[in-house]
Amino acid sequence: MVSDAMRRILLGASVVAFLVSGVAGGNATAGLAAPSAGERKQAQYAVGVVYHDLDRDGVRDPGEKGLPGVRVSNQREIVVTDDDGGWRLPVDDNTIFFVIKPRGWMTPVDDDNLPEFYYIHKPNGSPELTYAGVEATGPLPESIDFPLYRQEEPDKFRAIIFGDTQTRDMREIEYMAHDVVEELIGTDASFGVTLGDLVFNDLSILGPYAKAVALIGIPWYNVIGNHDINFDATDDGDSDETFERHFGPAYYSFDYGPTHFLVLDNINWHGTTEERRGFYNGGFGPEQMEFVKNDLALIPEDQLVVLMMHIPLTGVGDRAELYRLIEMRPYALSVSAHTHYQAHVFIDDEDGWQGPKPHHHLINVTACGSWWQGSPNENGIPHTTMRGGAPNGYSIFSFDGNQYTIQYKAAGFPATYQMNVYAPESVTQEEAGKTPIYVNVFGGSDKSTVEVRPGPDGEWRPMRKVSGPDPAYAEMHERDKDLKPPYRPLPGPMNSPHLWRGVLPDNLPKGTHALHVRSTDMFGKTYMASRAIRIE
Repeated sequence: MVSDAMRRILLGASVVAFLVSGVAGGNATAGLAAPSAGERKQAQYAVGVVYHDLDRDGVRDPGEKGLPGVRVSNQREIVVTDDDGGWRLPVDDNTIFFVIKPRGWMTPVDDDNLPEFYYIHKPNGSPELTYAGVEATGPLPESIDFPLYRQEEPDKFRAIIFGDTQTRDMREIEYMAHDVVEELIGTDASFGVTLGDLVFNDLSILGPYAKAVALIGIPWYNVIGNHDINFDATDDGDSDETFERHFGPAYYSFDYGPTHFLVLDNINWHGTTEERRGFYNGGFGPEQMEFVKNDLALIPEDQLVVLMMHIPLTGVGDRAELYRLIEMRPYALSVSAHTHYQAHVFIDDEDGWQGPKPHHHLINVTACGSWWQGSPNENGIPHTTMRGGAPNGYSIFSFDGNQYTIQYKAAGFPATYQMNVYAPESVTQEEAGKTPIYVNVFGGSDKSTVEVRPGPDGEWRPMRKVSGPDPAYAEMHERDKDLKPPYRPLPGPMNSPHLWRGVLPDNLPKGTHALHVRSTDMFGKTYMASRAIRIE
C-alpha cells in the first residue's frame, strides 16, 4: 500500500514509462545523461527529484529547489542527484526506490513516526498471501519526488535500540507499551530502531505495534526479523511483502549526524511449496550485497558505520563477503538481536575475519526478554527475564564523532541498575573463605572488569568471568514451571555470557556486612552495586 504522504508527493503526476540510459552497475552516478537508442531498448528507468520541502507538506511547491548531491537507490544501484536534485534509476515491476537521508536533513514521518523515505513500485501489487502485502501501485509515475527538510544534527546524539519486541497478540502489545514504551516517552534520543521480530508471526498486529512504539515520540526505524515474514510465500522475494506495506524496504541506509546507519535483511526464506514447509536461515543474498557494496563505496573510511540486522552476524551464511567490505574500516560496529540474550561478541580470525583488530558485534537485549514469559510482576506483566539472567530492556547508544558507547537499560528500573549480586544470606566465619559469590553484569563483556570488596574500606579484589547459568534464573525457571495461562513458563537457563565469580573474604568478623561490587565496562563507565551478608 502506498502511504498517504507518498500519494501527496505524487499528486498530479501523470504516468509515463521512461526508457532511458543505464547506470553503470555497481556505481553511484550523478546527473541525467541522455540515453542512446540502444540503451532505450534495454531497460526501463524511473526519474525524480529530491527537493527542499520548505513548508513540510510533502508537495513540491514553486520555489522549493532540488537538492544536489543526495543519494537515491533502487536497492541495488545508488545514484547521486544532479545540480537540480534530479535522479534516474533502473526499474522493474518489483522495485522500491528510497532516498538515503543525508546529515542535517530529515524525511517526513507518518502519524506513527515511521520515516517516509521510499516509494514502492509494484504495478500489480503483492501476490495473494495470508497477510496482505502491497496493493497494486499502477504504472510508473512521471516523477518520483522525495521531500527533505532541514534539522539540526550535532556530532553528539543518542539512539534507542530495541531487540525483539516480539508481541504475539494485543495483550503483549500492552505489555510492551506499559513495560518499555511508557518510560521512554519524552526521551532526548534522536531516533529509535527495533532489530526485527517486531511481532510473533501474526502480521496483523504490525500496525498496533507501530502505534504503540510511536508513543515514544521520535522517528522509529525497523529491521525485518524471521517472525515478521510471510510464511506462505513461495520464495524469499515475496516473504517481505507485508513488512514492506507497513515499513518500506527491508534493507536501506541513512545518515544521522556524523554516523552512517546501514539496515540489513539477513532472513533468507526458503519458501513453502506443495512439497515442503518453508524454513529460513541467515543470509544476505547477492542483490543486497550489491547495494551494501555500492553504499559503503560512498562512505569515507573515517566515518563510523553501524550495521543493524536481526540474526547475529556470526550466524549468517554469506557473512564473509560482508567482512571483506568492512574489516579494513577503522570505525565499524554491528548490532543484532534474535537470541534473547545480551552479549558483546568480538569477531576475529576464528570466524574468518581478516581485519587488523576484532570486530565489535552486539547481540542486543530484547524488549520482550524471554518472549514475555515468566510469572507476573506487581503490574501483571511477566518479569520475562532473559535466559542469561539479565532483565528485559533496551540499549542506549551514545555517539560522538566516530566514537560510541552503549548502555544497558533494564525496563522499569533506574539507569543505575546494571548488575545482580548473588551471595547467601548468612555464613559462618569458617565457611566464608570457601563461599562463592556471583555477579551478573547485564552489559558486561570480555573487556569488563568486575571487583568486590567488603565494607567501605576493604581491598578491591578481582572477580573472574565464568561460564555457567545465572543462579537466580535457574531458581526462577523451576519456580515458574507450572504457570497457567495467560502466563507461560520460562525457557531453560543457558550459560550466561556476562557472569563473574569470586569468594567471600575469610577474615570478616561476625556481624552484618556490605559487599560492594564495582564493574567497569569496555567504554570506561563504572557502575556500583551492594549486597548485605551476615557472618555468624
